[in-house]
Amino acid sequence: MRGAALVGLAGMGLFGAIGVAVWVGLGPIPDPPGCTATVGDRTVTLSTEQSEIAALIAAIGVQRGLPARAVSIALATAYQESKIANLTIGDRDSLGIFQQRPSQGWGTEEQILTPYYSINAFYDALVEIDGYESMRITEAAQAVQRSGFPEAYEEHAPDARALASALTGYSGGGQFSCVVRDSDERGSADNVRRDLKVAFGIEPTVADGEVTVAVPAGEQGERLQWAVAAYAVAQADRLHISQVTADGSRWQTGRASEEGWQPVQGGTGVVIRTD
Repeated sequence: MRGAALVGLAGMGLFGAIGVAVWVGLGPIPDPPGCTATVGDRTVTLSTEQSEIAALIAAIGVQRGLPARAVSIALATAYQESKIANLTIGDRDSLGIFQQRPSQGWGTEEQILTPYYSINAFYDALVEIDGYESMRITEAAQAVQRSGFPEAYEEHAPDARALASALTGYSGGGQFSCVVRDSDERGSADNVRRDLKVAFGIEPTVADGEVTVAVPAGEQGERLQWAVAAYAVAQADRLHISQVTADGSRWQTGRASEEGWQPVQGGTGVVIRTD
């Protein structure tokens, strides 16, 4: 009986040793893909798909010269209406990120399901509201949406404010980061350039596989720099971006992305690589 027990213990020891060997061989379990924005003591977590849309909402706000408050209102609305997703279904004929209705004059189905169009349509309506900048977020959102649940947007206001601050560059650098796996597919610097031109209305340069965005000096340039950098990180999976450098910090895909932004030598502006 004792011999059997010893055999059992020996087997357990062998199993444990194998388990340790496997664990050591593989290393720590990778973090799951996704993105976070940390502003002050608030951290917002998004999926990769949500981050792509949220970053575009912020980029278009920056392109239009809107205050971060407008982006906060748009994000809170997107949270409530679709969980920041481009939905092909909804109540009655509601569609898209903001659940806009073709029958209510928001555009055709195809237009509403095009994020660039639907985001601009939301902002077009928002800027027509007198004093929206000083309203509670839920009141401004309701003035655009005319929802049956006018207070529902307010629960998303804290996350929307933090996310807007990080994505528009108002909260400084490195507040937004994503975990993105290495891709077998190589990206295109020209595709990144075209995407940034649509999102921000800027004209980056491409040379030697790098996309470079020059920014003006001063506070406005610093905000633009980090808005572009955050956008590039948010779109890294979709555009197969491998590296983003901004203002002496660098973000990379793969296991390095789990560490977020790391200090490097560098000046102002944003440099994006797809190799």
